Parts: sequence; C-alpha cells; structure tokens
Amino acid sequence: MDDPVRIARERVECEARNNATAPPPGLYCEGTYDTWLCWPHTPADTTTFAPCPGFVPGFSTDLFAHKICTANGTWWQHPLSGRPWSNYTTCVKPEDDVSDIVALYETGYSLSLVALLLSLGILFYFKSLRCARITVHMNLFASFALNNALWLAWYGLVVRSPDTLRESPLWCRLLNAVLQYALLTNYTWMLCEGLYLHTVLVSAFVSERRLLRGLLAAGWLLPLPSAVAHAVRRAVAQEPFCWADEGARAELAALVCIVVLLNVAFLCNIVRVLCTKLRAGGGAGGARPSATALHALRATCLLAPLLGLQYLLTPFRPPRSAGWWLAYEYVSAVTTSLQGLCVAVLYCFCNGEVLAQLRRRWRVLTFRPRANSTTNTTVSFVRSAGAGAGEEKV
Repeated sequence: MDDPVRIARERVECEARNNATAPPPGLYCEGTYDTWLCWPHTPADTTTFAPCPGFVPGFSTDLFAHKICTANGTWWQHPLSGRPWSNYTTCVKPEDDVSDIVALYETGYSLSLVALLLSLGILFYFKSLRCARITVHMNLFASFALNNALWLAWYGLVVRSPDTLRESPLWCRLLNAVLQYALLTNYTWMLCEGLYLHTVLVSAFVSERRLLRGLLAAGWLLPLPSAVAHAVRRAVAQEPFCWADEGARAELAALVCIVVLLNVAFLCNIVRVLCTKLRAGGGAGGARPSATALHALRATCLLAPLLGLQYLLTPFRPPRSAGWWLAYEYVSAVTTSLQGLCVAVLYCFCNGEVLAQLRRRWRVLTFRPRANSTTNTTVSFVRSAGAGAGEEKV
C-alpha cells in the first residue's frame, strides 16, 4: 500500500540511484520520482518504460508504464494539469478494463437522478399530497438523489483521473467520506420505509407525527457514527488512492447487514399480517377481501426495490478470476444504479394520488371556454326575457 513512509524512502533511493548513474550524452530529461515509480535519466525525444507498480489496485506487473522525454529535454506535460505526466493507462489488461461498467453506472445514476429530482419537484409542488407516508418517500428520494449525484462526481473527478488517484488530495478523500455517508443514508431510509409500513399495519393506534420525527432522526443521523469512524480510521492509517479501496469497509458493512436483515424481517411480518387480514375479509359468507387489504398486498409485491432486498446478493460477489465475474458486475451495475429510477417510477409516477393531481392540474392548465357556451347562455337569457315580457302584457 502507498503511504508517506514508502514515498519518502523510495524518493531517497531513486535520487541516489540517478545520482550514481551517468547521464546520457547530449540533451536529456533528468531522472525523477513521481511517487509511484523511479524514472531514470532519459535522452531527449525518446520514451522510457518501467514495470507497472503492483501496489495499485487493478494494475498488472506484467505490463509497462511509460514516460516521454520531449525533444527539448523536458518531461512531457499533461495539457490539463500542466505538470509532468507518466502514462499508467497501459497498466490495465484489456480483460480487466472496467470502463464499460463505469459508463453503465454513470448512465444509470444519471437517469435515476433526473427521475428522483422530478419526483421531488412533483411532491413539493402538490402540497395536498403531504402526509407521513409521502414525507418518508420524499426523504428516501432525497437520499438516493444525493448518493447518485456524489457517485457521478466520484466517477467524473476521481475514477477517470489517474493523477488524482495517485496524489490523493484532501478534497477527494472528503468526497469519499461524504459518499460513504450518503450511501449509508440509502440503507437507513430503506429501513425507515420498512419500519413505517410495518408500524402502520401492525399498530392500530400510533402517533404518525411522533413516528415521523423518529424516522427523520434515524434516517439522517444513524449513518453518522459508522461514516465518521470509517473516515477517521482511513485518515489515521493514511490510506492512499482517495480511499478507493473497497475492501476496507468493515464499519459500513455491519450497518448495511443489520438494515437489510431487519427489512427482511419487516417484509415477512407484513406479508403475514396482510394474509391474515385477507383471510378474515373473505371468510364471512364468501365476502371478498377489502380493497384496502388487496391494495396493501399489491404494494407489498413492490417492496423489494424500496427495502433494498436485492443487496442480499452483495456478499456473493465473485473474485475477478471467476468466469462469471463480468456478468455479475454488469447485473450489479444495472440493479444498483437504476434503483433510484425504479423507486421514483413505482412510488411517484405510478402513484394513483400523484396521477390524479397531475390530471387535475392538466385540466386546469388546458381549460378553454367553448365557443357555443356564450351562445347558449345568450339564447337562454333572451328566451327568459321574452317570456317575462309576455307575462307583463297579460
């Protein structure tokens, strides 16, 4: 792993090695250390190669990085950063290239973000829809929107920038810390959704206002201890690469497992209660189950994306050497990045109350008085006036 002690040691070793080596005749680029590899003195207008570092995740030591010495005896500078640049893009084998998967994540998160923001706009606009259930949905949408926006920033600013990963500046580590918090809020708000639905169905008398306050506190504050502990541990350990190592998330995994298992328990009990009510509704004289119970049962069938039950498959992620690793990554990219879109469609765009409000608003916006409305009114008025005149003559 990369750390300041290793960098300082290898820098000293690199300088000693280059000082002990006679430079090539003529114009040349002076040997340098870029925090990953030591580059020797290189003649002008040539390219030097070195084996890829093995401590960088995803790099293969069988491949070579390279650095270009320009014709004027200076190391080639990247046009965006304006600083000397070493090319490590060749250190990833084609079969290990995950750029297509990253692009799939970016596409899915973008679609989900647009749908979530549109859903939040609709629910904010129609104040008549406000209730405890819709408020819980809105907070879940906000959590997903925050998470999706941060993932898009992470992919665009960090994953696609090897220099940023290598230098690991403070802002990218802070971005990672906030991203982990946002990711945890997704899980806690899924837990709040499950807890709210379970409480409303199981407890006949419950103060929704008090329940909503507790859910708001739990949804946004419960992830803080795990996220802070995770960030502090990585900061103390001085972990490199903007803390991008996915294997060091023990503090986060515990909370995620608890949330998913609790939601499984909630879902099982919700199904049990609904089945009991359905049997009770259809038992007397062959009466049909109540519409409310049937509606609740249909809604329960859509709870999987809302409660995050697809994350039960996460522990079964195969190693990169497995034959079905790539298929798993594609399926995971689709299900994870499009979950926000799925939730927005099911619980906003397909919500009967929301659709009724939209139709009502559309009728108001598109209302135009008909041309024959004024004519009919005038004729009626004339006839009434004529009848009144006849009565006066009599």
